[in-house]
Amino acid sequence: MADKYYGTGRRKKSIARVYLMPGTGKITINKRDIDEYLGLETLKVIVRQPLVATETIDKYDVQVNVRGGGFSGQAGAIRHGVARALLHVDSDYRPILKKAGFLTRDPRMKERKKYGLKAARRAPQFSKR
Repeated sequence: MADKYYGTGRRKKSIARVYLMPGTGKITINKRDIDEYLGLETLKVIVRQPLVATETIDKYDVQVNVRGGGFSGQAGAIRHGVARALLHVDSDYRPILKKAGFLTRDPRMKERKKYGLKAARRAPQFSKR
């Protein structure tokens, strides 16, 4: 049994490198505790979802390096990475994770700004005269 399992997670502009080690369930993000790094409770729940689904929340320590994007995108990237790392732990988790949708890379991206507009779809204010 290997002592370190790796998974890469991505969402929007965020990229998370996730390492799973046998342990007690401690989650460290960018060398800080999860409670310190992610302020919102909902984001912490998102990060823990794959572990909860596979009932491995207290069996592995999670170490994450994440960069790019905002907190929400980072949380999504970490979730993706954790799910991928869990596949290396045990491939029997695949149906559970797939059914929950944790293995799917969320393809939604920021739409580019178009010329003549103020943003991707936001047009300049219209005035009749």
